[in-house]
Amino acid sequence: MDEHSCGSEPEPGGYRPIVASLTVLDNTPPILPPRNGNARRRRSTGQRARAPGAEQPSPIIDEFRRNFYPEATIEEWSDWRWQLRKRIRELDGLERIFSLSTDEHSAVEALGGRLPVGITPYYAALIDRSDADDPLRRTMIPLPGEFITGPGEADDPLAEDAYMPVPGLVHRYPDRVLFLVTNFCATYCRYCTRARLVGQTGEYHFNARQYEEGIEYIRSHPQIRDVLLSGGDPLTMSDDRIEWILSRLHDIQHVEFLRIGSKIPVVLPQRITPALCNMLRRYHPFWLSIHFMHPSEITPEVARACGRLADAGIPLGAQIVLTRGVNDDVDTMKRLVLGLLRIRVRPYYIYQCDPIAGSAHLRTPIEKGLEIVSGLRGYVTGYAVPTFVVDAPGGGGKIPIYPETLAGRDGEFVVLRNYEGKTFRYYDPETQVSRG
Repeated sequence: MDEHSCGSEPEPGGYRPIVASLTVLDNTPPILPPRNGNARRRRSTGQRARAPGAEQPSPIIDEFRRNFYPEATIEEWSDWRWQLRKRIRELDGLERIFSLSTDEHSAVEALGGRLPVGITPYYAALIDRSDADDPLRRTMIPLPGEFITGPGEADDPLAEDAYMPVPGLVHRYPDRVLFLVTNFCATYCRYCTRARLVGQTGEYHFNARQYEEGIEYIRSHPQIRDVLLSGGDPLTMSDDRIEWILSRLHDIQHVEFLRIGSKIPVVLPQRITPALCNMLRRYHPFWLSIHFMHPSEITPEVARACGRLADAGIPLGAQIVLTRGVNDDVDTMKRLVLGLLRIRVRPYYIYQCDPIAGSAHLRTPIEKGLEIVSGLRGYVTGYAVPTFVVDAPGGGGKIPIYPETLAGRDGEFVVLRNYEGKTFRYYDPETQVSRG
């Protein structure tokens, strides 16, 4: 496997792409947009790009490397393609590193065709090897709760499939679309909203003809000004494939800006190479939403990756899924949002965990999200306070939920409640006039 096959072709080891709810059309490699009058193909799949320079891992990470991957050179460890090839995916791989609990062991054995396990060696280094309650571990290693479908849960709770005019393109809001470009992820979060696309099917991969259908749909709908690339994780794809898609979208006049949603900077910071950043900056205005979960994810490697993206002029926003036993307390969330600001990432959304089948053991009550936002508001800078949102079942879209700050009206005044619970009267006669 080389850079050009990551996220686009079958992996070694016998994992075959199988059709999920989206149709595989063919395996045509991407074709660059016409330049100087002629379309041309980029490097053949057997041709490797120049490896990025090796970077010394931080001490804790390097200790893990020497203990569990003593054969790996620092250059290999720093190579994102090596990290993908060495992902931990099987029970024996997990047991080589972690002391699995009985529940974890039985859940991994019972996975069958459900959401597979996938953990990069780098990210495994951040996980406590003996504590089954370690926050990051709860997001990566399955538990028996995954096999219980509770009330209100569904494989596609957001009804994305119902809003797909063409395979892989979700058009739910008037002016923007979600363009799924791969179902390949570097790691598989146990609360994944799109577990249905990778769970029972193995890792399914898109191709040029399928991309063309999505691009043509966007081109023929001038009301679309914002395209979010997601999946799967788009940054698992080669630079060439990402650029092919971005360049095609960038050429559509009514598309005003592009975004990518990714967890790669967190679980595979080695992927954020200077070459990738130099390529992405060619498609401004371009934004990146990064999926963070816990303050222990903010390592020197991640700070370096985010700094590299920010230096390329890319606005960075964090999307956090509120998850039981991971980040469902004010102190943890405070450390996370302040840590994000320090590495130039603006906390953007806290998501209520979607009701996917088998997620009840990870979800929290809505009131927990309000409690956390109330615990942040006024105690940290406003830049560090994300909006708490529920993605409504059935395709209702993201709905913000706020702590109660408007206590009511008293004649020509409105009564407001601040972060300490104190109330204040705000003179507001114009509203009175309009009501009259």
